[in-house]
Amino acid sequence: MSKWNSKGNVAERNGRNEEIEWEMRPGGMLVQKRDDGVSSSGPMIKIKLSHGSYQHDISVPAHSTFGDLKKVVAQETGLEPKEQRLLFRGKEKDDDEHLHMVGVKDMSKVILLEDPASKERKLEEMKTDQRIADAWKAVARVRAEVDKLSEKVSALEEKVQRGTKVAENEFVVLTEMLMIQLLKLDSIEAEGDAKVQRRIEVRRVQNCVETVDVLKVRNSNPFSSKRVAVTTQWETFETG
Repeated sequence: MSKWNSKGNVAERNGRNEEIEWEMRPGGMLVQKRDDGVSSSGPMIKIKLSHGSYQHDISVPAHSTFGDLKKVVAQETGLEPKEQRLLFRGKEKDDDEHLHMVGVKDMSKVILLEDPASKERKLEEMKTDQRIADAWKAVARVRAEVDKLSEKVSALEEKVQRGTKVAENEFVVLTEMLMIQLLKLDSIEAEGDAKVQRRIEVRRVQNCVETVDVLKVRNSNPFSSKRVAVTTQWETFETG
């Protein structure tokens, strides 16, 4: 059942027992009341909003303030009110100024500019996001190489454990290849999760190098019954 509420709008309840408000627009059209934080009292006007190469038709109550207009513009453009600058007749308007008091009428043109500080902040955020994306890609490329080298380390370990004599040059070459990947990782400027992934790969490479060092000692003295312990210093490389 519909009834008029204290605001002069028609109110009724839907199937979920939620109150729906309807308002009368110019011309006698009854439409559902908008929930955009802007009072709908008074006649509605349409404003031609110019935003760069984009044009928007914005409908607001004629007695709204520019602050009210910004709330509606935010829904239309995605720009938060604090990121907006509204100009009418070449002058920027304050949030508490009323549209009708400065001469804004139906079909008046208002220009929307994005606040320079906001635009600069977004550009910095985009640059940061791009740096992180680039770091992710760089770490991923190294990870793929480390995967291949890790397989070589495993194959070398199998040979040594079987007692197969391995040429010392194989250990030298494999260590050099691992160190190249470590240098690549050290040169990647990473932030956030990308930095965490870089740290993981650095540790993987270091573990591989240490394993190769142990295998090299075992290979040179296969009949030694003593447990081999090799400690590699990593002072040059940032792992944190």
